[in-house]
Parts: sequence; C-alpha cells; structure tokens
Amino acid sequence: MIKNLCVLILLSCTQAFATPSFEVIEQSAQLSNLAYTADDIQPPLSAMGHNLIHQAVLDGVEVSYFLSLHEDVQFITVRGTANLQNAMVDLEINLKQDENLGIFVHQGFAHAAQGIMNNVTQFLDPSKPVRTTGHSLGGAAAVLLAMYLDKQGFELGDIITFGQPKVTNVGGAGAFSHLPLLRVVTKKDIVPLVPPLSPLQIKNLDIYWHMGEEMILLQGQEYAMTEGFKSMLRATKFASALPNEENLNAHKMQTYLDLIALKIPDSTQIPYKSELNLFGVSFD
Repeated sequence: MIKNLCVLILLSCTQAFATPSFEVIEQSAQLSNLAYTADDIQPPLSAMGHNLIHQAVLDGVEVSYFLSLHEDVQFITVRGTANLQNAMVDLEINLKQDENLGIFVHQGFAHAAQGIMNNVTQFLDPSKPVRTTGHSLGGAAAVLLAMYLDKQGFELGDIITFGQPKVTNVGGAGAFSHLPLLRVVTKKDIVPLVPPLSPLQIKNLDIYWHMGEEMILLQGQEYAMTEGFKSMLRATKFASALPNEENLNAHKMQTYLDLIALKIPDSTQIPYKSELNLFGVSFD
C-alpha cells in the first residue's frame, strides 16, 4: 500500500497539463445548462450549431438526457440536479462491483448511466465520435456512460463535466485513466470534494478517487489545474463543513458559465496551492 501511495504522490508532483480551450469548455457548459430547461431545446441547440437527435426522460433511474450532433460529433448531455443537499444525500459511500466495467463504482450513478446506455445505443452512429457532458450528478453519470461506451468500442472525444462528484475508487480511476476527461470545478463547490479522504479506508486505497484532470475556475481570467493526490487532498479542507449558501451558489451551473465567460478569449493559469502536507511533506 505504501508503495502505491508514494507512486500517487509522485505523479501528483510531476503533472503537466495541456492548454485548455475555453471555447470548447463553454460549449459543454451551455449544453449542460440547457439540460435543465423544460422548454423545447431545439432552437437554442440550433443556435449552437447542434441538431437534436434524441431526448428522453428515463423512468426508474431518475435521469434525463439528450443526444445532439455537431460537425459529425455526437454529444450526450446528462441533466444533473441543482439541489446541493440532494447531491450530498444521494452520494452513497459504499462502492460496488460493476460486472460490465470490471471495477468498483457508485451504484446509483452507474444505474443511471446504464439506463442511458441502454436507451441511447440505437440512436448512435458507431462511425462518429461521442462526447459526454453534464453537471453535478449528470457529470457523474456522463463519466460512467463514457466508460460503458469505451467498453463497447465507441471512439470518445472530450469528456467535460462540471461540479462532478466522485464515481469510482483508485483501481477504477486507474483502469480508465486513458479517458480524455476534464473535470471543471469552482473553488467553493463542495460536491466534487465528497466523499473526503477517509483514514479508515486509506490503508487499502479503497477510497473514492477522481479521474482525469481537474480545472479550478478562479475569479477573472485565472484558473488552476491539478489531478490525482493533490485533487483528493482538496477535500480534506471541507471534510467537516456543512453546505451553506456560498457552497450552493458555487455549485450552480450559472456560476460556472459566468466564470468560464471571463476566460474567453484570454485566460491565465496559475499554480495550484493546496497549502496542505502529509507526513511532513508539502504538496506545494
């Protein structure tokens, strides 16, 4: 276990990130925001250059999604929840084995993703790449959906989520580390930080673990990037915090849209400072 932990720490200290396109991120953010509307979504989709292929609300799994086509790329957008308290309650701590993926996952999110997979497959063109996106619980389902699509041999484009909670453990994150996932978060949004690092579970590294790169949206043109162990350690600051109005606002999709808009056309990446240390070792 100590050897694996040291490897994770080393990876966190030697990361290098590609320069992100905030225009691409904004497109996924607009789609994720659109998933919440009860109105006809074809007009705003058309304004974005997307054509609506299919839309569904799935009984039993409490999830809604739509499939759209843009420049020969298929986009699957999953609706999330705007209620932070519900997101916290719905986060089931126990991980369960998923026979299709061969990893341990959050059972509720996986159930939702599998429901979408069963429904959307008939509408997908296997010759065209697929991108998935979503906010909050929709982002979690979008990541697991990308795993199912990957297992089925679909070509995956960018997977971009907003305020997404964790969906798997260290082993699961490693098994799907090849997925092109970007998790966009805000500094005070606590949904991406739960469940926090647990001393009772760390002995076996059987803990919830984020995949992909994490982009922390800051004020103005600034943002920071992190992943792996440093991303996990962000949760320790909020382990005992109760959701408040500031956290709720930080989780809203409109907050994400506003912060992303400030970074177009120019943005500035600054070093991420965790201000944390483990066993006397600083991560900054």
